[in-house]
Amino acid sequence: MRILIVTPTYNEKENLAPFLDGVFEALPNADVLVVDDNSPDGTGALADQIARANPRVRVLHRPGKMGLGSAYLDAFRKGLEGGYDVIFEMDTDLSHNPRYLPDFVRAFEQGADVVIGSRNIRGGGVEGWGVGRHVLSKGGSLYSRIILGLGIRDLTSGFKAFRADVLQAIDLDAVKSEGYSFQIELTYRALRKGFRIQEVPIVFVDRRAGQSKMNRRIFAEAIMMVPKLRLETLKGNL
Repeated sequence: MRILIVTPTYNEKENLAPFLDGVFEALPNADVLVVDDNSPDGTGALADQIARANPRVRVLHRPGKMGLGSAYLDAFRKGLEGGYDVIFEMDTDLSHNPRYLPDFVRAFEQGADVVIGSRNIRGGGVEGWGVGRHVLSKGGSLYSRIILGLGIRDLTSGFKAFRADVLQAIDLDAVKSEGYSFQIELTYRALRKGFRIQEVPIVFVDRRAGQSKMNRRIFAEAIMMVPKLRLETLKGNL
């Protein structure tokens, strides 16, 4: 199983090296694609330095801050071109602990097509959030589950992985979401195509260095995108 782990970066210089160390400790044979949006703090230059020393690390430089969703879509296309079997999404900020990576691999070996690191099933959880973030995350998942009629417990998780054939079946060019709604949309499109989705428990730990990229615009986009996806389904477009 050829595995590519995609991690978008913007001002993650403090976190990049420990993140990569954790990934290679958990999955020594995986490759990592760092997608850097011209980070002012020099994250891209550090990624290049690491890549020169480690052939399993590659860097995709983009001209500026273009958004999480587009970063993943650009990377997915690179991964499909490279012939990878499984492509992961992970945050660089150490909120997604690499120690869970073998659990994802086992789920694929058991027949899953998409694996989601879930905070909302038995064994999962969150550390370091205030009440507001808990309400936002769980409320967003519940809202989406109700409108879209889904049983997935953690629709907004950004720690997930796809078999290549799932990404090939999804119309990536039609995906326009960012942030929370990007995660919801990809999972929903995969389900509409009939793929098997499995959740594995993770404990999400709030970032210890740098600043969160979450903002009101990303939240508002998710609120608006969910009914749009449902409407597209009713129209027969999904």
